[in-house]
Amino acid sequence: MLGLGGLGSAAAYWLARRAGAEVLGLEQFALGHDKGGSHDHSRIIRLSYHTPYYVELAKAAYQAWAEVEADAGERLILKTGGLDLFPAGGAIPMKDYTGSLQAAGVLFELLDAAETMRRWPQWRLPDDVQVLYQAESGIAPANACTATHRRLARAHGATLIDNAPISQIQLSNHYYTITAGGQIYTAEKLIITAGAWSNHLLAHFGVKLPLTVTQEQLTYFATPHFNEFAPQHFPIWIWMDEPCFYGFPAYGERAVKGAQDVGGREVTVETRTFEPDETAYNRLANFFAKYLPRAHAPALYTKTCLYTLTPDRDFIIDALPEHPNAFYAIGAAHDFKFSSVIGRILSELAIDGATASDLTPFKITRPVLWMENPPKSFMV
Repeated sequence: MLGLGGLGSAAAYWLARRAGAEVLGLEQFALGHDKGGSHDHSRIIRLSYHTPYYVELAKAAYQAWAEVEADAGERLILKTGGLDLFPAGGAIPMKDYTGSLQAAGVLFELLDAAETMRRWPQWRLPDDVQVLYQAESGIAPANACTATHRRLARAHGATLIDNAPISQIQLSNHYYTITAGGQIYTAEKLIITAGAWSNHLLAHFGVKLPLTVTQEQLTYFATPHFNEFAPQHFPIWIWMDEPCFYGFPAYGERAVKGAQDVGGREVTVETRTFEPDETAYNRLANFFAKYLPRAHAPALYTKTCLYTLTPDRDFIIDALPEHPNAFYAIGAAHDFKFSSVIGRILSELAIDGATASDLTPFKITRPVLWMENPPKSFMV
């Protein structure tokens, strides 16, 4: 296992449940680091998605998290309900979401602006906003989830080593030899979950994918009306337009978290900084001032993370070309809610050579990944 963020930690856990001490995970930084995209208090989990396939995968994600919770003896997922807010003429069609939920047999409610504000008076919405409410939405606590996956992986016998950057990967006699942190390891099978560092590792296999890395940021607003935004009073939400904003009830801090989806500048892992972008902050703050005025307040803090995006923003979960024992996964910056089930799928591919999950949409061989200048569509 190369990379122990959200996906890698999950895969290490599901592998260790079956393979125990045969599982080795390597991480180039300290475990739980904040340099990638799997850290912080919270991520959104939801059944509401733009295609029936993702809705079905989200159902499986909830089941996977339930198994992890049972194994850990602790609750991870916090259900708050969720709002998808569609302004008139917005860039994201509501019918994609309602149609997908209906096809997958998932219950939801459609609300107008007045009913939404009656239930959640924190909002200030124009009359033309339509709202989809789905009760199963909520929070997947990112830091806690990845730490739990790693703790359980070790409990099942896995060895996890951090501060071990990969410098070489070679294939010889059907075994991979990995040089990491000055040590040499051998493995019959590999799983690569390296996020923004993907192409650094894929280069050892002669593969380069058209991935776009952006520096994103989130802000915690220190609202004086903290209790109004507690999880029992306020749901997660997504503003379904371009720009697309999203946010959470107060969780993890005495503040309300919000962010813009794909609002940051394109970077590399070498050129990214940890400095907030004032223009991006102002876009988010202006949205809060207009639509969530009681949450709008001075920032407690703003922090950055990296998005790693495929051109179509679909996942990749597949074996590498010409390397049937080397598997690669990337979640295109909307995967954390799916991380445990993707980890389970990766474990099935590595141990069984197959999975019951239909991975057709996530093949590494799909044409858009091999175009010289592929069209990009990042909205989901």
